[in-house]
Amino acid sequence: MKEKRFEVVYEESNLKSEKTIYIDKETGVNYLFIASGFGGGLTPLLDSDGKPVITK
Repeated sequence: MKEKRFEVVYEESNLKSEKTIYIDKETGVNYLFIASGFGGGLTPLLDSDGKPVITK
């Protein structure tokens, strides 16, 4: 079985929305996924310099 590329490191949810942070295990880049109602979005997390947050 192939190993999963993304790992969930944070989850928060309530009745109206869901927030999840994923780490790409190949690149280390952190992504934020937000779902609300029928919509949602995915974006890389950025540090204060505008560079992607990378977990080693």
